[in-house]
Amino acid sequence: MGKADGIRLVALAAIWGASFLFMRIAVPAFGALNTAFLRVALGALGLAALLLLLRKSWRFAGKFWSVAVLGVVNSGLPFLLYCLAARYLPAGYSALLNATTPLMGALIGCACFEETMSRRKWLGVATGFSGVALIIPRGTLEASPGVLGGIGACLLATACYGTAGYLARRWISARGGLDATLVAYGSQLGATLFLLPFSLATLAMHPLPAMPPASAWCSVLAVGLLCTALAYLLYFRLLADIGPLRTLSVTFLVPPFGVLWGYLVLGETLAPSALLGALVIGLAVWLVVSGEAKTRP
Repeated sequence: MGKADGIRLVALAAIWGASFLFMRIAVPAFGALNTAFLRVALGALGLAALLLLLRKSWRFAGKFWSVAVLGVVNSGLPFLLYCLAARYLPAGYSALLNATTPLMGALIGCACFEETMSRRKWLGVATGFSGVALIIPRGTLEASPGVLGGIGACLLATACYGTAGYLARRWISARGGLDATLVAYGSQLGATLFLLPFSLATLAMHPLPAMPPASAWCSVLAVGLLCTALAYLLYFRLLADIGPLRTLSVTFLVPPFGVLWGYLVLGETLAPSALLGALVIGLAVWLVVSGEAKTRP
C-alpha cells in the first residue's frame, strides 16, 4: 500500500468517525428519520454533481434497481438506525460499535452466502461480541432501555453493512460491474427514494417544533456531502486500488476518530470498560479479516 493510499485510508477514517458526531448534533433538531433522509439526499445530490462535472456515463446497464436496493441495505437502513442510536448513545460509543461490521459480515457470509468460517474466524466473532458486552455502559452512562436499544440499533446497522458487501458482489460485480461513482450515486438515490415517504409522513404528523439551529444545518450538510458523498468516493477508490481486505482495515481507525471528535466537540468521555471493549473488538476484527476468505465449492 503506497503513501497516497495510506493518506486516503486515514482521511476516510477521520471523515466516517466525524459522522457520528454530526448525527449526534443533528438528530435532536431534525429527528432521526429526517436526519437519515437528509443525509442520503444530500449525498445523492453531491454525487450527481460530481458525475456531471466528470462527464461520466449515467447508464446503469440494466442494474439500476439492483443498485437502488443495495442503497437501501447499505445506506438507508443503517443510517436510520445510527440516527436512532444517536438519540441515546454518545458518538464515541456508536463509533466503537461500528467496528463490529467485519464480525457481522463473517456471520452473514457463513449463514447466507456460502462463505466458510474457520476456527480462527469463529474465535474472532466470539471475541468481538465479548468486546461489545464490555462496551455496554456502566456507571456514568446508565444502561437504560433507550441506551440498550441504541446499542442494538448500531449492531443491526453493522449487520446491514455486512449483508451489503455480499449483495454488491452478487448483484453488481458478478454481472459485469459498474463505475464506482455511478454505483455510489445510484445507491444513495435508492436510499433517498426509500426514506422520502417516511420522512414526509413524519413531518406531516409531527412538524418540527422550531427552525433547527445553524449547528444542526451545518451538521446535516457535513454528514451528507462530506461523510457520504466524499467518503464513498474515497472508499470505492480504495477498493479499486488496494482491494477489499486492506480497505476493511479502516474499521480499526474509525473508532479512535469517533471518540476524538466526540471528546473535542461535545466533551464526551468513555468508561474504562468501553476502551477495553474497543481493544477486544480490534483483536476480534484482526482475527476475522487477517485470513483469506474461502468459498464453498
